[in-house]
Amino acid sequence: MRSCENKLSCALNEDIGKLILRVSIAGLMLFHGFFKLFNGIDGIKFLVTQAGLPEFIAYGVYLGEIVFPILIIVGLFTRISSFFFALTMVFAIFLAHSNDIFSLGKTGGPVIELALIYLLTSVSIMFVGAGKISLDAKCTEKCNKN
Repeated sequence: MRSCENKLSCALNEDIGKLILRVSIAGLMLFHGFFKLFNGIDGIKFLVTQAGLPEFIAYGVYLGEIVFPILIIVGLFTRISSFFFALTMVFAIFLAHSNDIFSLGKTGGPVIELALIYLLTSVSIMFVGAGKISLDAKCTEKCNKN
């Protein structure tokens, strides 16, 4: 088993893993963001005002579901983008699922499972960073040369 693990560690690269993580989670979020871009955010405006917050906060969904995911995919300002991505998911859970936080769905998983996966993955990216296959790495490399 150890021999197999050693061979895999030589063949696999953690920076490719970070790239896959960034592209998969942020890419999937873009579907949600583009849906809202093309179909509007009336439902989110309703939830925001129902929670007693100003309606303009609803427009933050475009940042959280389009702008920050694009930045995460290309690996630019990755840690701060992941922070705001996570914050978007905290708002989504608070606004849309506050009654369901401890509820289980028909299949036994948490009702907030998808939002929770987005939240926890973005927090993970915040900790591990973008890796070498990113614009962050290119910028750091360029800054270190100067």
